[in-house]
Amino acid sequence: MSAIEKVAIPGPAGTMEVVVHIPDVAPRAIAVIAHPLPTMGGTMENKIVTTLAKTFAELGFAALRFNFRGVGASSGEFDNGNGEVEDALAVTRYALSEYGNLPLILSGFSFGGYVQARAAQQLPPHQLVLIAPAVMRNAMPPVPHNTLLVHGELDEVVSLTDVMQWARPQRLPIVVLPEAEHFFHGRLDQLKEIVRHNFIGQAL
Repeated sequence: MSAIEKVAIPGPAGTMEVVVHIPDVAPRAIAVIAHPLPTMGGTMENKIVTTLAKTFAELGFAALRFNFRGVGASSGEFDNGNGEVEDALAVTRYALSEYGNLPLILSGFSFGGYVQARAAQQLPPHQLVLIAPAVMRNAMPPVPHNTLLVHGELDEVVSLTDVMQWARPQRLPIVVLPEAEHFFHGRLDQLKEIVRHNFIGQAL
């Protein structure tokens, strides 16, 4: 069983609230997970975010989820993605300082996926893991070719059509869960297995 540790770290807008899932073995990678849109109630307690953190910890990664500025005990206020990218970078730098220069996985759900795609431009990760990323609500940048992108066929927030339109010029594969919605109701075990399978046997 992985241990869970709550920490407060200095961030660009003040204190940041972070939860670290520490594996029961020496970490072989670092995973930083970003939550969905704060203005729609998104926090690091979102069930997809917590599912990802637990999955990464089970894979032997130090997994960090955090609240963006203005959410929970994190200082500041919503900044339409720009400040949130700085938040993600601050948590990543903290993780690297704590656990060493291990392979870095940046992961995010919905708005968090958009934030991590932008953060990846400044901190090249070993891999991006994007779950239902908000590709059309924001100016989503292109991502590395090895990005793991998972989307629900019936996503009512970010349509699969929009994701296809964004992914097509990049020739980026998409793992589509038939009949799944934005929040993957009843499909979290399947989502976990897709992410787990992606890393099993992968050289890090």
